[in-house]
Amino acid sequence: MAHVISDECVACGTCVDVCPADAIMEGEEKYTIDPEKCTDCGACVEVCPTDAISEG
Repeated sequence: MAHVISDECVACGTCVDVCPADAIMEGEEKYTIDPEKCTDCGACVEVCPTDAISEG
């Protein structure tokens, strides 16, 4: 199951650089994860400073 980004996201972009699948993109108010590209590796979870990323 793909990870999701909650409203706790502060749009810092830290997660984008660590995603090996390029599944994270900037949205209007927060970043989003493309469930088709997400490989569920969890790399983004580890670097998120606000704990805004979790399993979907």
